[in-house]
Amino acid sequence: MGTRIELHLFGAADDSATVEARRAIEAVDDALTIHRPSPTTALNECLMAGRKVAIDDPVLFDALIEIEAAYVATQGLFDPAADARSGAAGWGAVSFDRSNARIEASQPVALDLGGFGKGFALDRACDALRSAGVLSALLSAGESSIAVIGEHPLGGGWPFAIPHPLRPEQVLVELELRDEALSISSTVGAGAHAPDRAAMIRPTDGAIVTGQRSTVAVDFSGARAEVMSTALLVADEDQASRFLDGQQTRCLLFDFVREATMTASPVGLVA
Repeated sequence: MGTRIELHLFGAADDSATVEARRAIEAVDDALTIHRPSPTTALNECLMAGRKVAIDDPVLFDALIEIEAAYVATQGLFDPAADARSGAAGWGAVSFDRSNARIEASQPVALDLGGFGKGFALDRACDALRSAGVLSALLSAGESSIAVIGEHPLGGGWPFAIPHPLRPEQVLVELELRDEALSISSTVGAGAHAPDRAAMIRPTDGAIVTGQRSTVAVDFSGARAEVMSTALLVADEDQASRFLDGQQTRCLLFDFVREATMTASPVGLVA
């Protein structure tokens, strides 16, 4: 994933808790990275060559189950196989046989699980910490992906202030988390125009997303929060309106051209 992950524990906790959380994060990185040989790079080589693949890595298998569900839930707006640079066809060309742990594609496909992987890793680390008896913790992956366990050590929710990506001296939104994860995605601000960053595309029609916008998603699952913030970022106006309606995830979509905000279930937002 190539992301620095910070872990802060509060209260009584055995040293083994940190060790297990780190192992969980490293297992996700080892399975999902595309920056060095991994089960995912091996999978991509086969799918790009048109070969059927048996999934024998349990972490990758669990990730693929969540990705398939996310693709359906977002009506194709979250698609880790859509990449204009490689000419990959997208997840719609993939056939995933869960019962036999096999996957194939009707057209060349390559997966990039970086963004999703951060939330997925935080989920696994939180599971390890809870199993070790940790009652209060904060985990951060690159500051755009955050997860908390329990309440703040001083009581109440964990308060967060998200800076405005175009006016860093201003706060875009303040919110509180309790046993939840947060994901932020943006087409503007620091890092949005890095030389090696691919253009954001809308998987459903292949359009390049050029609008100035940011999204915030809060969910009990870090992986789902990543999925939702990514899907909302690339959605057109009609898709976003439908997508925001009735979702279990708390979402905010900020359109900086229109200075408009679209919300869904904004429970816990601080005015």
